[in-house]
Amino acid sequence: MGAVDVPGAMRLVVLGNVRALDPAAAMFQAMLKGWEQQQQSRLLAKKTISDRLSLVRRFADYTGTYPWEWNAEDMEAYFSTQMSRELPLAHSTVRGQQNDLQLFCTLITDGRYGWAAACQEEFGQVPAQICHDWNTADHVAEFEGNPGRRALTYDELQALFDAADDRVEQARKRRRKGVLAAWRDAVLLKSVYTYGTRRRETSMLDLHDLRHNPRAKDYGRFGALEVRFGKAPRGSPSKRRTVLTVPEMDWIVPLLEEWVDEVRGRFGAGKHPALWVTERCGRLGLRRLDEVFALVRQHAGLPEELELHSLRHSYITHLIEFGYPERFVQDQVGHRYASTTALYTWVSDEYRNRLLEDSLARRVERMAAREEVGQR
Repeated sequence: MGAVDVPGAMRLVVLGNVRALDPAAAMFQAMLKGWEQQQQSRLLAKKTISDRLSLVRRFADYTGTYPWEWNAEDMEAYFSTQMSRELPLAHSTVRGQQNDLQLFCTLITDGRYGWAAACQEEFGQVPAQICHDWNTADHVAEFEGNPGRRALTYDELQALFDAADDRVEQARKRRRKGVLAAWRDAVLLKSVYTYGTRRRETSMLDLHDLRHNPRAKDYGRFGALEVRFGKAPRGSPSKRRTVLTVPEMDWIVPLLEEWVDEVRGRFGAGKHPALWVTERCGRLGLRRLDEVFALVRQHAGLPEELELHSLRHSYITHLIEFGYPERFVQDQVGHRYASTTALYTWVSDEYRNRLLEDSLARRVERMAAREEVGQR
């Protein structure tokens, strides 16, 4: 099959009238450029593309060879080394990297792109697919995340919020500038839990994302939260959703009102639209969100495996325990499939025991009803 002008094709990247001083290095860089263009045509995120290119470069550095010289043994040795480190890669990370490497090999071995023919002509070798069913990790478990990532118990959640409030009081007693920042951090963490938002979703919230809910007029402009930068499917724009304020967590309403009307303006943010602003009048970034949680977690003496995303786990779990239907919870957190929501659920023993007791009570009632009918 002849090469055609598709994104990532060799003839769109390599200039036919230019002779490189180092043909092998030039060919490899051209392959990476072609793969970058092919991924851009699929509308993949810049970070996804950058991470994939970095992986291929690291793999090439490890082998000390070029793609048309790679074989399956190189791939197996590379990932064996990665898993032998003091801190081995997570199963999901290994599987993802193997998939990325497989995608790159698919591109350069596909006749439509012309790379194999160019390598044959230039080096007398052709690239091969080095990732196959026998040497790549299977996706056999629904949940591949860190087992330490879990929902907080109610006691842990209360300890976290108490620690956040205590940081405000300590800063106020010391009469330092950190009072406003600690105040913001306390409301921020409670808001992340109340609406189950992800890091980027939280960072990208603006003031106008606070919405009224006609069915909950008592909450005013804090009846719902418009999430405009939800996690996007690969190659698609950000997903939008509206998260309703639930009655069990309406204690957030006066806290947000106080933050918006009284505290936020003292940061001097002016016309900046961000809901969560920094001391330098900018938008609170992802790294700072993690740092805030880590500081409060340490102050509360909670386990280190807990992280900001654990508040999202807690939100989903507690909604289930409050008795909300699974579909409602799924819509609140923006999951496409109910099975994804189920992976985040860590229903407590108390809740399960309550369900068991209710089931046993219903069974006893049915047996009693049958006996009464029989006696008649």
